[in-house]
Amino acid sequence: MHRTSLKDLAEELGVSIATVSRALHSSPEIGLEMQQRVKELAQLRNYRPNPFAQSLRKEAPKVIGVVVPNLVTHYFAAVLDGIEDEAARAGYSVISTNTHEDYSAEQRAVDNFIGLHVVGIIASLTQNTTDYHHFETLGDLGVPLVFFGRTCLTDRFSSVTANGDEAAQQATQHLIETGSRRIAFIGGPNHLDMVRRRKHGYLEALRENRIPIDRELVVCDNIEYDIAQKNTVALLQRPDRPDAILACNDILLFAAYNAIVQQGLRVPEDVALIGFTEDVHARYTTPRLSAIEDQSFLMGQTACRLLLANINGDSKVRKEIVPQKLVIRDTSAKR
Repeated sequence: MHRTSLKDLAEELGVSIATVSRALHSSPEIGLEMQQRVKELAQLRNYRPNPFAQSLRKEAPKVIGVVVPNLVTHYFAAVLDGIEDEAARAGYSVISTNTHEDYSAEQRAVDNFIGLHVVGIIASLTQNTTDYHHFETLGDLGVPLVFFGRTCLTDRFSSVTANGDEAAQQATQHLIETGSRRIAFIGGPNHLDMVRRRKHGYLEALRENRIPIDRELVVCDNIEYDIAQKNTVALLQRPDRPDAILACNDILLFAAYNAIVQQGLRVPEDVALIGFTEDVHARYTTPRLSAIEDQSFLMGQTACRLLLANINGDSKVRKEIVPQKLVIRDTSAKR
């Protein structure tokens, strides 16, 4: 869809572009009635001023906006690296914004990127996002958008996800085959598609092995270290405590690991442990962590390729899956 310009407003009102510009800036040279007409039409047509317009009149900036919920984690930083690598090859620059898992910040980030007239946006949802209106607005404006990791509106926008359901099922199956029976799942908010996929794989493994599903062992809460640690301690203090834990991401994994140690329990003899995390983290703990490892750099590259294709006219909605790898180390097999 065409983005409304000053020229569009001027033609619709039958006045000059200069008149529209002055009216939008409340110039005393323009009467109040005309100012009101111009501003009402600008709002109706969802006109967004371009701050780069004066300095870049001949060529629009080739800038991609990236919205991530937690840039300090290795996963999101590695995804951003992949995006930047792919964008640079195509001659694009990247601006990223960290929402700090805050929905309002996510809304502002999207709105700011619209105002900056980026050529497209790559985004991963905050854990609190359940209203997708700000992303729907991008579609209405014709701004290319691709989701990764935590996604929504996948029938309308392209997305890149991991095979979290298959990976979680494989990890749970490994725990079962190496002696665990009471396997807990520690996840994030249930409305996140990423959490639903991983929980589904965990539950499927239990069903296939005819292990009764104990809902008390499935804990889905905010993705925050202190909350996850508290929830893990509560599980471990039960008289029928779990003998294994599958953690949904790296924050939850390390919270669970420290809770086990603080309770004076051994890993994996008392409680086996596997989690979704990055290789750089899993290899350097003692004992070394068994992990479901993301190919996050590849995920970033893939998301950027989809966005560039969209920018260049490919309107097809695509759903790409980047496989994860189950790497068995020291924390999962009971001795």
